[in-house]
Amino acid sequence: MKRLIVLGAIWAMSCSDASAPLVSSDLVTGDAILNPLTSAPGDSAVGEQVFVDRERGHCVLCHVVEGLEAEFQGNVGPDLSDIGNRLDEGQLRLRIVDYQIVRPGTVMPSYYRIHDLYQVEADYGGTPILTPKEVEDLVSYLSAQAVKPNDG
Repeated sequence: MKRLIVLGAIWAMSCSDASAPLVSSDLVTGDAILNPLTSAPGDSAVGEQVFVDRERGHCVLCHVVEGLEAEFQGNVGPDLSDIGNRLDEGQLRLRIVDYQIVRPGTVMPSYYRIHDLYQVEADYGGTPILTPKEVEDLVSYLSAQAVKPNDG
């Protein structure tokens, strides 16, 4: 009987990632993470690279940004051409870190989450998709995607 309990516990632990969240719930205010994840400011140019890079964000797979020099922009997610008008930096940050908190069941990946993930290849377990700096770079890039009042 003890052997079955031990085997059951081992099986249960192998089915989910018991890692602690990288961003604790006390850092979330409403639908935003108000404070940057790093002390260094985000770099919009690097954020654009993260947005299109297959090995990092690859946001362009699902989203489009008007004027972005990238082939095959997606249409699964919303158009982000004016996202800087719709969401502030804190809201963008939370959506990049873990949109599941805002919209449970979304298909958007959680780019800075390592807990409660399933079917993660062993080489990638315990490692978020993006670094804190890359999150901030992406926040900087997306914040700049805004239609100016005189742009129409």
